[in-house]
Amino acid sequence: MRLAELQRDFCACLTAEGLASFGPWARTGLAVYQNNYRAQLAACLEESFEKTRQWIGSEAFHEAVVTHVERIPPSNWTLDAYPRDFPETLAMLYPIDPEVAELASLELALAEAFVGPDSAKLTAELIANTNWDHARLIFAPTLEILTLTTNTLAIWTALAEDSLPPMSALLPAEGAMIVWRDGEVPRFRAIDAAELRGILTIKSGTTFADLCAAMVEHAGEAEGVTQAGVWLGEWLKDGMLVDIIE
Repeated sequence: MRLAELQRDFCACLTAEGLASFGPWARTGLAVYQNNYRAQLAACLEESFEKTRQWIGSEAFHEAVVTHVERIPPSNWTLDAYPRDFPETLAMLYPIDPEVAELASLELALAEAFVGPDSAKLTAELIANTNWDHARLIFAPTLEILTLTTNTLAIWTALAEDSLPPMSALLPAEGAMIVWRDGEVPRFRAIDAAELRGILTIKSGTTFADLCAAMVEHAGEAEGVTQAGVWLGEWLKDGMLVDIIE
């Protein structure tokens, strides 16, 4: 057997019951190695998705973990990256229960935000001296936008507070939630379609003045400018903005 073939078979045996290609003298040791390998991946997923496990139950979660380990081997040098594909596995396993994958996506985003790049808060002096006609707002590098179709946030909050979570329910219309880190604290909240458009507009490099103009065209002068101002105040207060470029 060539070295490349041996390496291929060895990798295959870690994620499947593929020990037959090895001699009897190697199978016992490989079985132990396979068990340790899977146990480490399972522990990584259990630690990363505690609330998702609470929501669907330990037995169902274990079955999802087994499916994921068999489907997707690690592809990064650090085990911290392994949970990133797990929400996709849950979406495949629970196609009629979208809150499961959304809950896992929220947990993953919060964990990623916690270890994401540091960024300085805006100073009062910078804000006061900004020429808002030319200002471009820079969001925190940890900001992530996720699809929201169910009452996932209410479920997560109840689980975090050790209270009885509500039954899953679809939202009247598809929405979005944002996750970011404010200082050292990961945060999240739901946003409506208008704010989603506003955030995406700013992230594309549009100036704040152009955002106001777009809001005026969409909602009228008084309401459009007021709404843009409200968003700006919330983004500043919540630590979502890290720089203003003129």
